[in-house]
Amino acid sequence: MPKVQYHIYVVELSKRVFTENRKFREANPQFNGVLECLYVGITSKTPKERFEQHKTGYRNKKGYKLSSNIVEKYGSYLRPSLYNHIDPMSSRAEALKMEEQLALELRRQRYAVWYN
Repeated sequence: MPKVQYHIYVVELSKRVFTENRKFREANPQFNGVLECLYVGITSKTPKERFEQHKTGYRNKKGYKLSSNIVEKYGSYLRPSLYNHIDPMSSRAEALKMEEQLALELRRQRYAVWYN
């Protein structure tokens, strides 16, 4: 059985998320409106497969929603130039740490970023 690999991915969001979503706005006080709004996530699928799940409101067999409302409503497209330099990871914990590191680095660059 192949070992699970976790990928980091970044989705560009419509800037409407900043004006329409209070939690997103409060999480990004550094945002000045110049750069884009982004979502950073991890997945054991390909980033493209995961993006499609978000956009279709994917639910698992038990009916639990496994897509982000923010990406479902505001997601525009993947931004591979912001994550292709990060190799897949075999540990979920390592991937979660990298997800947070990338999200915080993008915020430092003045992007508005949402991550879980």
